[in-house]
Amino acid sequence: MRESVFEPASFRDRTSRVFYRDGAVFRGLNEHAWQEWRALSATALFRRFTAEGKLIPTEQIDAAATPLGSSPQEWSAVLRHEPIPFISYPYEWPFGMLKDAALLHLELLQAALEEEMILKDASPFNVQWRGAQPIFIDIPSFERLAPGEPWVGYRQFCQLFLYPLLLQAYKDIPYQPWLRGSLEGIAPEHCARLMSVRDLFRAGVFTHVYLQAKAQSLYAHTSRNLKQEFRQAGFHKAVIQANLRRLKKIVQRLRWKRTTSAWADYESQAPYSDSDHEQKAAFVRQVARSRPWRLVWDLGCNLGVFSRMVADHASYVVAIDADALVIERLYQALKAEKNRSILPLVNNLADPSPNLGWRGRERGALVERGKPDLVLCLALIHHVVIGNHIPLTEFVDWLAEMAPSLVIEFVTRDDPMVQTLLRHKADHYEDYHTGYFERCLSERFVVVRREPLRSAMRILYYATRTTP
Repeated sequence: MRESVFEPASFRDRTSRVFYRDGAVFRGLNEHAWQEWRALSATALFRRFTAEGKLIPTEQIDAAATPLGSSPQEWSAVLRHEPIPFISYPYEWPFGMLKDAALLHLELLQAALEEEMILKDASPFNVQWRGAQPIFIDIPSFERLAPGEPWVGYRQFCQLFLYPLLLQAYKDIPYQPWLRGSLEGIAPEHCARLMSVRDLFRAGVFTHVYLQAKAQSLYAHTSRNLKQEFRQAGFHKAVIQANLRRLKKIVQRLRWKRTTSAWADYESQAPYSDSDHEQKAAFVRQVARSRPWRLVWDLGCNLGVFSRMVADHASYVVAIDADALVIERLYQALKAEKNRSILPLVNNLADPSPNLGWRGRERGALVERGKPDLVLCLALIHHVVIGNHIPLTEFVDWLAEMAPSLVIEFVTRDDPMVQTLLRHKADHYEDYHTGYFERCLSERFVVVRREPLRSAMRILYYATRTTP
């Protein structure tokens, strides 16, 4: 059995280990984790949240009958989890997704406390998505609550959930680059430095940022056993519950108020006639209906018009755009629809998510988490090649390495958007013309269909790596 290279849950958790085989997900548990699992699986919490789709469906199976690439004796028990269609990370989520993941975590923790259990950590990496629905996946995070035990995950919740949300809501500072650059999140002292005196009067800042930073500075080098002191002082779960209620109220009220971005109004300002748009939609629908698709990526998806078209014929669609505001709007629309088949993600294709963490194995690169069998690349190539200075042949190579089937729209030099991109640049894009693009495409794919739009400024292609 091949052990997972990328573990979306607790990679450094010494009590359990995740393994993958033939699309199935297994987790080996040591004796301690097994006892905690037995306690969790007997609770109403486990049954309720699994039924509601908020907790990953999980069952215990025979360890001896499921080899895990090592001796079964290493594990006291083995669990099988329901697979997630596509793993994503918080530095790829828009504001609304991180906020809803935070609220799910608080909801689970509140329910756990009612059953004398607790979540031992508070990482957004423990939350994944089925379309626009968050689901908690790290079952071994649940442990029985010890008398007088504090919520040890509080600081982690602040660093990875609360501070990113506060910075975007109050200061319009995007958190995605920060979380990508630091898997441990935003430290209290760093968040505090970005807050003004006026911000101290905003909900959550004084208590959870300023005082946290002061406490961190005060106790950073102490030799005192603070956890033991809490226990000896009679730290009660009612204190945790009160803190959770306050945090939940703060998070619920947070809003990202930005209303404009580079591509937020693209759908209304796109350089298409109604005729061109209808022709393009018909082309995409015909390809979508040609066969069932397992996984589709819609690159440069904007508000997801074409993601929805292919979703009717695909098991799952990942809709990707570099503009966080359009992905936020798409997420809110999908959430309102209760959509479970389209996952919206923020990702700049000129700098996509790389391998991160210890030995580059904790958080997988975008292209290594499950390659699609169809890619939509519509009204995008000119932004990648001209806007981001990526050689055309390199971009086509990347598409060919990623997917066996491709729908791509080539935007010619006569198009107003291309002329706008070139207006303030020296034109060093001699390779950006239809003939060279078609030569690059034909070297890597078989072009099944070619169709110029009626405006004659854009051309659609359906291509496969092998003859259909």
